[in-house]
This record gives sequence, structure tokens and C-alpha cells, in this order.
Amino acid sequence: MSNLPTDPMILLSYINTKLRDEYESLNAMCEDLQLDEEAITSKLSTIDYHYDSNLNRFA
Repeated sequence: MSNLPTDPMILLSYINTKLRDEYESLNAMCEDLQLDEEAITSKLSTIDYHYDSNLNRFA
């Protein structure tokens, strides 16, 4: 996750934008960009955001 924003709110915005514009799922994004899905979900859960697969975004 070294190339991702470290601030959770900025990370949220970055991830949701990527999901909206480029990827059909969190898993597809993480595989394509070689990101740790668990680390992202854990970081965003600290600000009470969780991935919603139906919406394909953290809410």
C-alpha cells in the first residue's frame, strides 16, 4: 500500500473513484493493481466505511 494515500479519508476518495471509474469490484482492482485488499478494508474500517459489493464502493 506504499503508493496509496495514508490518510483514511483521502484513501476513501481515491479508492471509491477508482472503483467508480475503472473497476467492477474491489477484488478486481486489488488484483490488477497488486494491492492488499485486507489492508485497504481494515484501514477504511477505522473510519467506519465498509465495502458494499452491490454499490461497488465503500459506504
